[in-house]
Amino acid sequence: MSHSVYKDRLREKLRRQTEDFVARGGQIDRVAPGVSGRGDALRPPPATHFNAGPRQDRTPVPEVVAAIELRRKQKSIKRNATGRINKPRRTLVYDDFGEPLRWEWKDQ
Repeated sequence: MSHSVYKDRLREKLRRQTEDFVARGGQIDRVAPGVSGRGDALRPPPATHFNAGPRQDRTPVPEVVAAIELRRKQKSIKRNATGRINKPRRTLVYDDFGEPLRWEWKDQ
């Protein structure tokens, strides 16, 4: 289903739900643009589960950090004269008559 078809169906569904709500005696209040739903819009929003409570101390794990650093140092990265990492390159191999024969991967 394309994105526009989905949006059209959603709009139609919301329109029908609104009409049903009003037909059953519901009332829709108009709110002026720029009015906040919170009482004091200048205060920060209330705490959520992401920032609730005091900050907890972290548990130090120097062994894990040391192991990660060691692995990082052990990686042998081949670099060329310009400092760029040498990656395998795909090169085209030609036959004796100059016709393309096959692709090969060659280390730099």
